[in-house]
Amino acid sequence: MTTAVERSAAAPVPGLRPARSAARRPPAEEPGRSPWRRVLFVAALVGAAVIFMLPFVWLVSASLRPREYVFAPGFLPLPFAPENYAEAWRAVPLLTWFGNSVVVGVAAATAVTLSSAWVAFGFAYFRFPGRNLLFGLVLATMMLPFAVTMIPTYLIWSNLGLTNTQVPLWAGNLFGSAFYIFLLRQFLLSLPREYFEAARVDGASYPQLFWKMAFPLIRPALLVAFVFEFKASWTDLLKPLIYLRDEQLYTLPRGLKVVLDRFGYGGEQQWEIVLAGSVLATIPMIILFFLAQRHFVEGIATTGRKG
Repeated sequence: MTTAVERSAAAPVPGLRPARSAARRPPAEEPGRSPWRRVLFVAALVGAAVIFMLPFVWLVSASLRPREYVFAPGFLPLPFAPENYAEAWRAVPLLTWFGNSVVVGVAAATAVTLSSAWVAFGFAYFRFPGRNLLFGLVLATMMLPFAVTMIPTYLIWSNLGLTNTQVPLWAGNLFGSAFYIFLLRQFLLSLPREYFEAARVDGASYPQLFWKMAFPLIRPALLVAFVFEFKASWTDLLKPLIYLRDEQLYTLPRGLKVVLDRFGYGGEQQWEIVLAGSVLATIPMIILFFLAQRHFVEGIATTGRKG
């Protein structure tokens, strides 16, 4: 039996509306936060984007001008000469070099992503004496310049008879990369360890832990590593200069060096062909970033966050 006090407390008071729940209240704005700060922040971002885009805009504009107007001031392609791209396509085997770059880039990115992920999983999951010391030694290899290992690495590939082939351009990535091992290890450390322990109790093997549990969960970080390495392979000139002799095996950076030597400095001064080839070599990287932009940004934002 309810008392009169309980009934009066339960009854609504006339003329008063029930208070909204705290969950439905709009968040209060921070004191002293001015909308002008947001405007200035956006303006700074737009200004920085414009500054970084100006060289590429000039490159595209200059590649669409006749030879005598390539270095004319301004950003408008006047006079307009789109036939420069057709001339560049006919002058050198760009399609062959493009295909070589795709093959080498995909092989290099796939090799370093999978091998680095496997090593990173070992450092993140297993607890063994000297783990931190061994991980520190792996990171210390990033301090070695490429010039230090360039000659010994060349001698290895030469003794294997693989010079003037595309194998040295990507096969070294089968041993992983210290940077990607660190990147993927930090991402793996953010995963709850209880998931893997429960799978071990159910009888899952270590390869199953990696391929069926860790691999799908770290997909954004894997995509970051893949895109980084693909871009590094796509723009690499030093390795093709060292190992490739046959023009049919050239990648795009090595081919652009041929274009620069033939039509640029010391050549016929046909800079419109050089610039057109440079634009054609840059566009695939822009397309790749826009296709993978959402996953790429997600991987960058979540990698290194442990908790």
